Amino acid sequence: MAIFSARNRDATAYPIQSLFIPFPFVCFTLALATDIAFWQSGNLLWQNFSAWLLFAGLVFGGLAILVGVFDLLRPRTQPLRPTFLSALLYLLILVLAVANSLVHAGDGWTAVVPYGLALSAVTFVLCLVTAAVSARKYARLAWRV
Repeated sequence: MAIFSARNRDATAYPIQSLFIPFPFVCFTLALATDIAFWQSGNLLWQNFSAWLLFAGLVFGGLAILVGVFDLLRPRTQPLRPTFLSALLYLLILVLAVANSLVHAGDGWTAVVPYGLALSAVTFVLCLVTAAVSARKYARLAWRV
């Protein structure tokens, strides 16, 4: 029989989805940076980087959703679960990233410059808003100790 200390029990309450959530934020931020680089240089290498970054962000975002559903079934993760607004913003970010990925699937300059760059910028701003909304909840939890 295993004896769990307070540290071990606290570790089991950690939501696993928190391991996957930062990856889409980083990928979508870098996609905006590579879109700006493509806009300034016209080099197709940056368009390909953007497309791959969007794909990687969507894969990890989908993984975060799957693991998040698993975390919903674990009762111990209840205090650290994201708020409804945070979850809604996460889903909105992924929907915008899917649309952005479809725009980036085009060829050449028109695949990025008018709409792809704008979608990347809106996705980035939503990532910042979501991080701020999530941080407020965790800051309130830290003071509740």
